[in-house]
Amino acid sequence: MAPKNVTVVGSGNWGMAIAKIIAGNTQRHPEFNDNLTVWMFDEDVQHRGQKRKLSELFNETKENVKYLPGIMLPSHVKAEPDLKKAVVDADILVWVLPHQFVPKTVQNMGPVKEGCVSVSLIKGGLELEGGKLGLCSDSLRKLLGHEVGVLMGANVANEVAAGEFCEATLGLQTKTHADILQKVFHCTSFRVNVVEDIAGVELCGALKNVVALGAGFCDGLDYGGNTKAALIRIGLQEMKTFIRHFYPDVKDATFLESCGVADLITTCFGGRNRKCAEAFVRAKGVKGWDQIEKELLGGQKLQGTLTAQEIWPVMQKHNLCDKLPLLTMVYQIAFEDRAPWCIVKLPQGMLSSAFHKDDGFFDEKST
Repeated sequence: MAPKNVTVVGSGNWGMAIAKIIAGNTQRHPEFNDNLTVWMFDEDVQHRGQKRKLSELFNETKENVKYLPGIMLPSHVKAEPDLKKAVVDADILVWVLPHQFVPKTVQNMGPVKEGCVSVSLIKGGLELEGGKLGLCSDSLRKLLGHEVGVLMGANVANEVAAGEFCEATLGLQTKTHADILQKVFHCTSFRVNVVEDIAGVELCGALKNVVALGAGFCDGLDYGGNTKAALIRIGLQEMKTFIRHFYPDVKDATFLESCGVADLITTCFGGRNRKCAEAFVRAKGVKGWDQIEKELLGGQKLQGTLTAQEIWPVMQKHNLCDKLPLLTMVYQIAFEDRAPWCIVKLPQGMLSSAFHKDDGFFDEKST
């Protein structure tokens, strides 16, 4: 079989970090062409006193000076600002861009190669259609007309780019493309486990950003590790409750994968959502989310607030607010002027032990 071409769609912080991982694997495995294409939305940047196009500068230096400064990518990674050219020959598309840009991007990219498959690294993009919760991967699958898997995990982009060891979870519908897709990402420093549970993997990746806002509120209030640990535990249980309401067949073991508890812990102690939520509290109402995002994220998007706004009407429609007091409180603090200290005033029922053996979380079948 001819070697497969891989294109990364998106060139932000996480997009460039995963491109570095993939670039190592395209050289390591004969199943791939060495060259890796990254679709880079072209924008002007200031570099050494001159205004330059980001893609041109990257192709000269192999450094994305705006979104991943200080990290050099391999010479066989090429930035392509023309979207149609970037995807036309791709056998595998790796999606790493804010979910709100997905429909327009697909609309502008034209037809893709027959037999192409995609993997979404997009955390967020929930919708309600016909009474059922939809996923960003559902939207991509419908728009593209081909198989779409998801990759989520405890992955801070700068740490991944620096080669620090971590794990990720690859969620697929079937094992048809499991071997080749795992090889796209898996390496010594980035260990990838495959599970047949797209909904569980993807929804953990989206909902943990909302819980991380709560952790950031705690940091802004100078609460200690005990409080944050309690909120992480409650948050994990509420993630499970939310996901199970719409996808009863989600596997218990998925919550113990990197996409579940590990990603939740990492995001609640680091990452942009926690950081911005802390700043939101410390600003004492003077700064809104848009201003904080602009000041702290350097062009990156804050996914936790978007996801909180997306799930709120879903929670209301399905009478889930009383069952999800932490997610409810996060939304109210973020958007309804609820006092931040209310994050620790949750109903007592949710503070009891969340992981009883009889709920199946630790039963033998799930492990």
